[in-house]
Amino acid sequence: MGVMFKVTDYATKENILFLANQPYVDIALTLFKNSPLAVTENGRKIVKAGTIFPANDATAQGLVHEDYDVTDGDVAGALIIFGFVDKGKLPVAVSSAAATALKGIFLLPYANTQPV
Repeated sequence: MGVMFKVTDYATKENILFLANQPYVDIALTLFKNSPLAVTENGRKIVKAGTIFPANDATAQGLVHEDYDVTDGDVAGALIIFGFVDKGKLPVAVSSAAATALKGIFLLPYANTQPV
């Protein structure tokens, strides 16, 4: 009889915010096990940071704050409803309808790391 282990990685997570120390507002969100927002990655169902919730259209309410693994069941998460987000870190391009609906989210271009 084998022993099963569940390993959780608490390493640094993907940060979709433009600046790490900037103000932002999250609200609680439940992501369901069979969420259509999840993508399969290494055999796990993951809702990626920056996923537009509930859809990439005029119904958009916010962006999923970080990666959430919903393979084993529903997960409590956070939805960014206000903040400055690096659009270069989003898993998909935001549609114009979603950009209009996301009134409190400011999509900024990727920070230029070249010397000025």
